[in-house]
Order: sequence, then structure tokens, then C-alpha cells
Amino acid sequence: MDETVTTTRYKLSFTSGALLMREAVIAAPLYLRERDWSKVRAVIQGDNLLQARTVASGRRFAREVVQRLAMLTGDEIELLVDATATERAHLLWAAACRRYSLIGEFAEDVVRERFLLLTVTLSYEDFDSFVRGKALWHGELVELRESTLRKLRANLFRMLHEAGLLSDDGHILQAVLSHRVAGELAARTPSDVRFFPTTDGAAGRTG
Repeated sequence: MDETVTTTRYKLSFTSGALLMREAVIAAPLYLRERDWSKVRAVIQGDNLLQARTVASGRRFAREVVQRLAMLTGDEIELLVDATATERAHLLWAAACRRYSLIGEFAEDVVRERFLLLTVTLSYEDFDSFVRGKALWHGELVELRESTLRKLRANLFRMLHEAGLLSDDGHILQAVLSHRVAGELAARTPSDVRFFPTTDGAAGRTG
């Protein structure tokens, strides 16, 4: 029997854009009209709805926002359109965690775990240590240029800031999920509440 464990390569294209809050506000209503992500992407690119400076950057951001929003269910997209700024940030953080397993694993294994253990700070070194551990099974992390790794790290921490999960001075902030966002996240198996620094009992207390 072959005992070799095959691991899925991490997707590592989250080098810019953070949560894409502005882009999501543009793309989500288009999906509710078209119900086809390829059409949404074509419309965004064709009309330069993201007001990109170059064709290449417009293509890149259109692809990125569509790929992330495609991780959300139809009900979550409808909620995203109707959401408060906080709810939208939480949904887009969940979308990033689903799209990029490296982000999802960091969110669950490091951010949430540190929060539950009352270790309230988070630093770049925590990310670097996490990546070093994962590199034992993921050669693609070893192959990364240092400059690319720095971009991934900086953008991930920017996502945490924009999602309201990390303060400017590096303190982990408890996620206060609304009832409707918590309900959508908890409907999945396993629950996607695991991507947030919060206790299961605290999730869904508002809204």
C-alpha cells in the first residue's frame, strides 16, 4: 500500500486587495441579476466597473473578487448586498478563508486558538512560524520568494484589520457576529464560525 500522503497545494494569489469590500459591493448585485459568475466577471472587466488603472489590474481584481464571492452561497450573497459594514466584512473574511485554505487554517489554528487561550496579541512572527510548520508538507511555501511571502503576510494582516478582528496595535478583537451571519456560517459542516476569534456562545448575539 502506498502510504504517501498527498496534500493539496495552497492557492497563494492573495497578494493584494485585502477583503475587497468596495469590489464586492459592485459584484454581488450583478450576480443576483446574472446568476452567472463568468458573466459578472465579463461585465466588470468590460465596463471597468472597478475603475482599475490598467487592463491587467482590472482583470486581476475582477478575477479575485469573483473567485472569492463564488465561495458564498446564494443566501449569503443576498445577505451581503443587504448587510451592514460589519456583516459584510465578516462574510468577506469567511469567503477568503474558504477560498484560501492557508488563510482558513491560520484563522482557525492560530487566530481563534490564541483568542480562546486568552493570548490576545498577534504578530508577523506568529504567521511566519505557522508558515514554517506548514512548509514541512507544502513545498510550494518553500518555493515562495521572500518578497511574495511578505506580500501575502501583509495582505492577510490587512484583511484581519478590515474584518475588525485585529487592532492597530496587534490585539485580537472578538468577532461579534450578527444572528443572520452566524446562522449562515453555522449552517455549514464544520461550522465556519471556526474562522473567527469568538466563542460559540457569543456568536449571533446581535442583529
